Amino acid sequence: MCAPVYTAYDGLATQVPVGVSQGLAHESAIHCDEVVSLPKPALTDYVGALSPQEIAAVNRALRVALDLPD
Repeated sequence: MCAPVYTAYDGLATQVPVGVSQGLAHESAIHCDEVVSLPKPALTDYVGALSPQEIAAVNRALRVALDLPD
């Protein structure tokens, strides 16, 4: 499963802001409400990394987007 990263950030609970400090070229956001299924070999370009706190934020956004319990 893959959540796309776009330069648009609307402040939604399903979006996580990321940017230069994570290794990206621009300020962007992970859009957890647009999760798609991709084969792992299709993910070939390493762009950046998230801290444990940022991963926790992505997990919260995924719970909101997928309507999962805490």
